Amino acid sequence: MKIRTAVVAGSFYPGTKKEIDNLLDRIFSLEKQNIQTDLSTKDLIGAVVPHAGYIFSAYEAVHVFEILGKSLVKYDTFFIINPNHTGYGMEIEVDSNEQWNTPLGSVEIDRDFVDHLDLPISNTAQLREHSAEVMLPFLQKWISYPFKIVPICILRQNPVISTEIAEKIYKANQILQKKIFIIASSDFSHYVDPDKGKEKDSLVLKEVEKLDSQHLYDTVIRNRISVCGYGPIMTLIEYAKLVSQKPETTILARGNSGKTMPSSSVVDYVSILFYQSA
Repeated sequence: MKIRTAVVAGSFYPGTKKEIDNLLDRIFSLEKQNIQTDLSTKDLIGAVVPHAGYIFSAYEAVHVFEILGKSLVKYDTFFIINPNHTGYGMEIEVDSNEQWNTPLGSVEIDRDFVDHLDLPISNTAQLREHSAEVMLPFLQKWISYPFKIVPICILRQNPVISTEIAEKIYKANQILQKKIFIIASSDFSHYVDPDKGKEKDSLVLKEVEKLDSQHLYDTVIRNRISVCGYGPIMTLIEYAKLVSQKPETTILARGNSGKTMPSSSVVDYVSILFYQSA
């Protein structure tokens, strides 16, 4: 059996189950009163989730997973669409392992989807990549039923590739008919003045709200906004438009690394929920 062992346990997040539980319990207790748990009754499509070290970005990420955990829907499969920070692998790469392991245990890759997506398959892109792995302990902690994952890593981020991935997920699930949720792994502006970063990120968030991938892409490139996972975000936008005539979005939380480490140069984090309109 091909198993991907955790490569950023002990760095991006704690290296033992007890330490992970303690850290996430503490962060959740601080955020609990601000989490919009009423959204758990919506027909959920996916979410944008930050992927930095837990001590920095889990404050925003826990909002998504608490809502997921309270949903009455039991999802068969969580797609984790993540950017490629290492440069290894192909432009698009579906992970070829059979399981991913973390200190919280192992999770199976959904081979049904891997076989139906008609996308390149390899384990190269995720070998040293953190931006998909860090999502898994959140899922393992908050989701109380068995589930599978499909990690898809994007090296070349543009609207054409994002649309292709979204369409192939949609077409595959027309056959498989599973309950799926799309996680778009992304941090926002990197190493910027807090006010300047918030201003730039707001330009991107306007395009997310309008569900306009092309303008989002143009905004990121034209303004040199260092949103690292704009490809995954565009993929979620395009997928949402395939499964819903009028998808809605809600910004769940915004913050930056200055909460943990005060600085004039911070990384920004935003969590955004996508769901079908009533």
